[in-house]
Amino acid sequence: MTGAVPAFAGSPLDRADHIRANKEALAGLMDWRAKVLVMEGLEPVISGEGTLVWGTLADVPQEAELVFLGLMEGKACFAAVPDKGAGEPPYANPRAWQAMQLLGRPDLAIYGGARSLVDWHARHRFCARCGMRTTITKGGWQRDCAACDAQHFPRVDPVTIMLVEHEDRLLLGRQPRFPPKIFSALAGFVEPGETIEEAVAREVHEEAGIHVRDVTYLASQPWPFPSQLMIGCHSFADDPEITIDKTELDDARWFTRDELEAARAAGEHGTDDIIFPRSFAIAHNLVTWWLDK
Repeated sequence: MTGAVPAFAGSPLDRADHIRANKEALAGLMDWRAKVLVMEGLEPVISGEGTLVWGTLADVPQEAELVFLGLMEGKACFAAVPDKGAGEPPYANPRAWQAMQLLGRPDLAIYGGARSLVDWHARHRFCARCGMRTTITKGGWQRDCAACDAQHFPRVDPVTIMLVEHEDRLLLGRQPRFPPKIFSALAGFVEPGETIEEAVAREVHEEAGIHVRDVTYLASQPWPFPSQLMIGCHSFADDPEITIDKTELDDARWFTRDELEAARAAGEHGTDDIIFPRSFAIAHNLVTWWLDK
């Protein structure tokens, strides 16, 4: 699959793993040239020009935990761990939507990675094995427990998001929390012991009662709410009969190519039936690929 890079991908940062593991090298970068991403909790501070705002180490409280994001233009970039992690879905916070609409792709990718990382730290200050407090190590890409020697690493949760095709139509659904007329590709977490293909088949059948075949991978997208990897796939259905799981979806429908083309052309307000998936969601890339192939 080719086309536009999904939102939250394409960070300009050099993650510099060789520095993360070297305490002396990392300490040598923590000087007046270092940059610290300015955030309010987990939300970015956005300048009047629609860019991220950067401060210096002098702006950070001495007791704050810092994570090393990487190098950019030769300067070390950091972010501070907030007091609390995410406590509500991003859709309940207008500032998360604002960031996705205002920030350019490089800045959005930097923010997304930083948000996922500092949120994980804020929610994992205690050891999952013994319950004792952990300490930040490896520049923020690990937490260690001195009590039981456990090592903890930032996690990423894999989520399949899939196009289902039948006779030149796509199956799209809407969750109860979606704004009116918003439809998207079906999606769900990969469970332990599953392949990506098995997760696609299970989720589509659970949510819409559809059996799919010939699952293929298309593209992926990091999604920092809180830290997911969206795995975009395509599949085919032989039987179009839909049985909606109302605990998962409000609605699910087959949309023709003409209907989706009309929604894309209609812009942000969409047609009477559907608003085309937003540009910051990988569903936008997936449906665009299907229309243009």
